[in-house]
Amino acid sequence: MLDIGPMEDQLSLFVFPDDAGLPRASLAMRDGLFFISDGMGRKIVRYSSFGDLLFLVFNDGTNPEPADLRVRVEDDGQMTRWAFTFPFLSPGRIAVDSRRHIFVEEILPEERHGFDAENQALLNSIVLHFDHEGRFIDFLGQGGRGGGPFPRIMGLHTSVNDEIVVVCRLATGWDVFWYNAMGEQLFLVHIRDDAIPAPPGLQNFFASIDAVIAAPDARKLFIKVDYYRDIFDPLTGNRIGTETLNSLVWILNIEDGVYERFVEVPFFKITHTDRGRTVQINMLYSMMGVTQDGAMLFYFPVENGYAILRMDSTGYGQRRGFIEVDPERLVFNSFHLSPEGILSALLADEWTTKVSWWRMERFMRDG
Repeated sequence: MLDIGPMEDQLSLFVFPDDAGLPRASLAMRDGLFFISDGMGRKIVRYSSFGDLLFLVFNDGTNPEPADLRVRVEDDGQMTRWAFTFPFLSPGRIAVDSRRHIFVEEILPEERHGFDAENQALLNSIVLHFDHEGRFIDFLGQGGRGGGPFPRIMGLHTSVNDEIVVVCRLATGWDVFWYNAMGEQLFLVHIRDDAIPAPPGLQNFFASIDAVIAAPDARKLFIKVDYYRDIFDPLTGNRIGTETLNSLVWILNIEDGVYERFVEVPFFKITHTDRGRTVQINMLYSMMGVTQDGAMLFYFPVENGYAILRMDSTGYGQRRGFIEVDPERLVFNSFHLSPEGILSALLADEWTTKVSWWRMERFMRDG
């Protein structure tokens, strides 16, 4: 349990009124350790599974000097809890590789923003790279280490061989930048809104990409696409609504650019009574993550928690479950699914933040 506040063992989700927008925080779990980026507090922290603060990287212009951690000026092999300073502006999404190296999204100051006229995209983000002890190494941009800023970052993932994947949203589609562990760009994948694949036979539809997630153990992207069509009044011809057709996850091999297959995601069905009639509504699951061997986890908010759905990459092996979340802790939440299938979450009410985790390895496995 963490209090809301500016101290080293607190998170500043709602502290700084001059920070515009929603709370900006992200969670990653690796080897039983929890890594949290606190955008409004302008810091990243690492906790043990017992809740012990192990290290802190903080902006000393917005954070007080830590009382219980030593700010490291040089290496000291006897240290077990320490802190480094770094001039964060607004750290966001975070990912951790098998070396426990930390990669975190960072917003650049306005004077370093660019603009991509072709794609109508503001270029304002980079990815910072820290080693396993929290020492800054370098940053990733378009093209690799030290490159130009990214457009809006929507996902940050680690993959096979500690490769780093940056998923960006454009006005015209999505760009996915794929780097090796040294920060050298290996692939750039363009996914255009006007070229989203569709299943055979589907007509008169429009599509929307819900999520683009990198596999943790293969050079593949899992792309969840939702399909809709407009509904028109048969008498007037006026558009009166939208109908959800289906939801698919396309699996893209980025080495050859081929969509290997797609998996259909079932609806989450809600039944209620309307004027004495029983009505069933088809709702869409959201995609939470992908584990080793291609198992996918989806979720839908329900009373007192989330309904969850597990599917493998062939569409079989479906499994449904439920995770309980205190309704008061839904002021802010951030989920993370580890490659092994451990689900963790950063949950907050107005006064405290809680890190929860669920051992879901058996749930995520076949059989």
